[in-house]
Amino acid sequence: MIAIMRRELAVYFRSPVGYIFLAVFYFFAGYFFFAGNLLGMNADLGSVFSGLYTLLLFLIPILTMRLLSEERGKKTEQALLTAPVTLTGIVLGKYLAAVLVFVAGLSITLVYALVIESITISNWGLVAGNFVATLLLGMALIAIGVFISSLTESQVIAAVGGFGVGLGFLLIGELRTVFTGVLREIIAAFSFYERYHSFSLGIFRFEDVLFFVSVAVVFLFLSVRVFEKRRWS
Repeated sequence: MIAIMRRELAVYFRSPVGYIFLAVFYFFAGYFFFAGNLLGMNADLGSVFSGLYTLLLFLIPILTMRLLSEERGKKTEQALLTAPVTLTGIVLGKYLAAVLVFVAGLSITLVYALVIESITISNWGLVAGNFVATLLLGMALIAIGVFISSLTESQVIAAVGGFGVGLGFLLIGELRTVFTGVLREIIAAFSFYERYHSFSLGIFRFEDVLFFVSVAVVFLFLSVRVFEKRRWS
């Protein structure tokens, strides 16, 4: 698994993908910080994380589109499947590589918090809540992207599919206004935004952590099953 992760990290930065992801991430995070904090003399980083919430929907599919689809497209999948590593190790190695690149981008928000701390007092509880919320959201979206990438050899289809499924999960909470009663509560339970919003307020709830972790685990499990099916096909 570690070998696969290192290999994927190297691929990210031997190709433009890793640099493009980080450049776009840093650019927009910097813009949100400048416009929402420095320009408005505001110590609350909530506007930065709020902007990143939407940005991840577009950026994560770029990060994950090649992870498994590229192996099929380049006809190197069979060599990978016969390597001395478990299918779970392959999927987790690729997943963790994407997560590490994502964390490298997200870490810039901690730099912004330190900048604010040098000027005034930062609310580190809210910073931590927003950071953890964005990290968990990103990890869940990356797992979804890995699964979509496992279904096709086209990186474009993987990117569009990851965007579509991610959008569905992010917007599912909007259906609460259409339904009432138990159905409304069920929809709320699957809303990414509702879970994310609790963290952004500095409210740490175990069920919210469990929700995002469960989404990641389920989609990684499905990715392994897809790989397993192709190994014997």
